[in-house]
Order: sequence, then structure tokens, then C-alpha cells
Amino acid sequence: MSRGKGPVPSRPDKANLPSKICPVCRRPFSWRKKWERDWGNVRYCSDFCREKKESV
Repeated sequence: MSRGKGPVPSRPDKANLPSKICPVCRRPFSWRKKWERDWGNVRYCSDFCREKKESV
């Protein structure tokens, strides 16, 4: 029985997600759904690195 919402969209392939390099820890990090609207402004991979930027 269909709920009327149409087909379920497929998830993006993890290999094709955009990524960036964290300027604090120098590790690559990938796009996350929670950053969807703000990806252009995301610079740090985690809250820890964002807070640590002051001491680097």
C-alpha cells in the first residue's frame, strides 16, 4: 500500500560527496547532511577543532 509520497530518493554515493581539509588537524572531512545549507562556510571538521583554532 502506497502512502502517496512517491518513490524514495536514493542516497548520494559516499565516494562522490564533497570534502575539505580541516585547517587545524589537516585531516579531510566530508559533507554532512546537517551542513547542507551552510557547506560554503564550514571550515572545521569538529567542535574540538573549531575551539582549538584559537591556540594554533
